[in-house]
Amino acid sequence: MTTTTGPVAGARELALAHYAARAVLERVLARHGMTFQEQVALRAAVSADAPQTSDVLVTRVQHSLKADPTDVRSTLGELLTKRLLVEEGPHIRPTDAGRELMAAVGAETAPLSARIWSGMSESDLATVGRVLALVTERADAELRELA
Repeated sequence: MTTTTGPVAGARELALAHYAARAVLERVLARHGMTFQEQVALRAAVSADAPQTSDVLVTRVQHSLKADPTDVRSTLGELLTKRLLVEEGPHIRPTDAGRELMAAVGAETAPLSARIWSGMSESDLATVGRVLALVTERADAELRELA
């Protein structure tokens, strides 16, 4: 007989964990006048090895959030208006202010994340990583079928 120390993972548990962690991040982002989608888009620009075209950034954010491309383009426009991104010809790159904001958000969320993830064994984290990768892969496949 197998015993468990918690609920068996399923869609509800995944959703509850996602929304709890996202709520923590959104509290930090709100203090900086930033939305979750803006943070994802700005992070995509900041983490890129080179300036990206708006189409590439839209695709990256759309892949991450499964968001409507029109909404993602609007978000990029907001980041341009806030001068966190700047256009250079066909490319968009983060400004110094955009990079500083991402660094500040990262510094603020790092200790929160450390506390959230603390005490979990490497084995448990590896298992969770494999399961979440498989859930993502399967959900992406279902989305492609629904399209």
